[in-house]
Amino acid sequence: MLSVNTNGGAMIALQYLNQTQAQIQTTQNAISTGLKVASAKDDGATYAIAQNMRSSVSGYQAVSDSLNRAMSAVDVGVSAAQSISDLLIQMKTKALSASDTSLDTASRTALNNDFTALRDQIDTIAKNASFNGFNLLDGGTPQIKALVTTDGASTISVNSQTMALGKGSLTGVTTTSAIDTRTNASAMVGKLQAALVNVNGALAKLSAGSKQYSIQLSFTNKLSDTLNTGIGHLVDADLAVESAKLTSLQTKQQLGVQALSIANSSPQSILQLFQ
Repeated sequence: MLSVNTNGGAMIALQYLNQTQAQIQTTQNAISTGLKVASAKDDGATYAIAQNMRSSVSGYQAVSDSLNRAMSAVDVGVSAAQSISDLLIQMKTKALSASDTSLDTASRTALNNDFTALRDQIDTIAKNASFNGFNLLDGGTPQIKALVTTDGASTISVNSQTMALGKGSLTGVTTTSAIDTRTNASAMVGKLQAALVNVNGALAKLSAGSKQYSIQLSFTNKLSDTLNTGIGHLVDADLAVESAKLTSLQTKQQLGVQALSIANSSPQSILQLFQ
């Protein structure tokens, strides 16, 4: 039937052209954003899954930050403990030299001056071994904890190792320890040896704690990377595919425009019936 009121061919051509244009818009959005699912309107179920996974990634970032802070505080303690261990070795050498019966008074006094300077340096190091408000050597912080899970239910703790003079590992070495006499020097050798053993043991515990944090941090980062990869598989656009699709749709659009033009011109043939 020929009609000037209703052009079925044009309407069908227009419907398909509109569909093609909508597909082109979707493809262009995917290319410009790099995402095939950029919002819930694109794919509600996939978007919801991706959002839940993004929440987990954000949680693991908080866990990583917590582990990094705790590990830094422990590493500061480890460095300080190593310095204290070195100082104790030097102090033991001074004490051993001062215990020599053949040493004159002036020499022993000089050794004692060096000894007390080293002794006081221990307290200075212990008091300044602080990171982010945590000091694991001065006795002020019982332990430090770091998050392990994104729900905050699990933590890893590292206990402090007190190395202030007269406390913890240095109970036998006080703020008044001296080697000003041969008797004091001889007694101090044994105390320093005991302190050295204690400090090195405490140092080993701190090092183990730092290693534990490092292992957990590596594991957490791998989990986060895996989740990010999974999110990418869900929502990222394959730009090679989208580019090929865009070329195809643009060709289809041009053909649709031509088809609509032909359909719109068909009613004009009715005029020929009246010539």
